[in-house]
Amino acid sequence: MQHYIGVKSIKAKPMSRQAYNGYRNWTLPSDEDGSDKGYLVEYLDGGQSNHPEHRGYISWSPAEVFERAYRPISGMTFGLAIEAMKKGYKVRLPYWSPEVFLSLQKPDEGSKMTHSYIYVNSRYGLVPWVATQIEMLIESWMIIPE
Repeated sequence: MQHYIGVKSIKAKPMSRQAYNGYRNWTLPSDEDGSDKGYLVEYLDGGQSNHPEHRGYISWSPAEVFERAYRPISGMTFGLAIEAMKKGYKVRLPYWSPEVFLSLQKPDEGSKMTHSYIYVNSRYGLVPWVATQIEMLIESWMIIPE
């Protein structure tokens, strides 16, 4: 069996299993109390759509499993920030000016570039960007909310 790792954008809120069963209009088995902590999770198809037809599915995750797999969008590693840019999100560090962000440029038919690259939107305009060691190792990258 191969080993996999995934990156996806979700919405979640803390919710007990009993509350989740109530949310779904399900009956909890009589031999369970439902007090275990967890999260209501909405998985988003396509990442950024809020249209009901484009939403993913809703489920419940035990807290321990959820907290091992997900991090808030305001405390990401650089690797997660890169994965977010690949999905079309803009990212930044919290101490940067509010108008400064990174994004990924993918080449198209009219581009002279042959590979994707990261650029920064700054006071100088759109400029190719190279990370420093500090920026690559800091764990406070955040997705810019739409």
